[in-house]
Amino acid sequence: MSQPDLFVVCKNCGSEVSPYVTECPYCGQRVRKRAPKLERDEPGADARPKERRRVPKLSRLRPAEIEGIAPDTRPVATFLLIGVSLAVSLALAAGLTFAEVGGIIVPLDDEPWRYATAPFVHDSLTYQFATLVAVGVFGTLLERRFGWFAPILVFVAAGAAGAAVAVQLNLGPVGESNVLYVVLGANGAALGILAAWLVDDLRAARRGDQRGNDLVGVAAIAVLLLLLPLAVTEANPVAGPVGALVGAALAPVLGLLSRRT
Repeated sequence: MSQPDLFVVCKNCGSEVSPYVTECPYCGQRVRKRAPKLERDEPGADARPKERRRVPKLSRLRPAEIEGIAPDTRPVATFLLIGVSLAVSLALAAGLTFAEVGGIIVPLDDEPWRYATAPFVHDSLTYQFATLVAVGVFGTLLERRFGWFAPILVFVAAGAAGAAVAVQLNLGPVGESNVLYVVLGANGAALGILAAWLVDDLRAARRGDQRGNDLVGVAAIAVLLLLLPLAVTEANPVAGPVGALVGAALAPVLGLLSRRT
């Protein structure tokens, strides 16, 4: 690349003047039509046009990645589970019976599909609020970590397993057998979702991935869900622990399934 002269000589007065001026400062004689273009690049620098710098953007959350402050996507599946439960409560308020909306009345006839529908049925607003808050919190975390299928799979599997074991043991809220009682609500499903999230968090910590979550608060919610049968008769005491075991067992499976989707 050519370099500009250090100075030019005015033909009128013979003075040495800067090559970056068009008129001699001593006599006013025009020394050139226009000054040479200033070169900003260093000698030998690449003269190719510079590419426009892209502003970095955060990528979507991947499985087992620590979630940020704001959710990456809307937890549609979790909202769907909560919405179905609220819709069932509206149907009960409209006059339908527990049997008509999918609840379980023990002894149960040959209708095994009720195991999957009973977790959506609640007779107490307090019971429903406690379980759906847990489903909303931990279902959202599961959905953000593994995908939309995770909260649905754990909710249905844990809730159905808890209801099925409660019915097969044929033990009422006070431990009596061969009595008429109902098995309703999502205490087993909520504990299953909580356990699935917790087990995945503990497995990550064992690998050295400390996510910094408040496990004391998680334990408090788990204890509240386990103690619900003491205050709500339709919350079977067997369904909760069974649902938690199922959710814990499903935690490793969720990671495998999320890598295939």
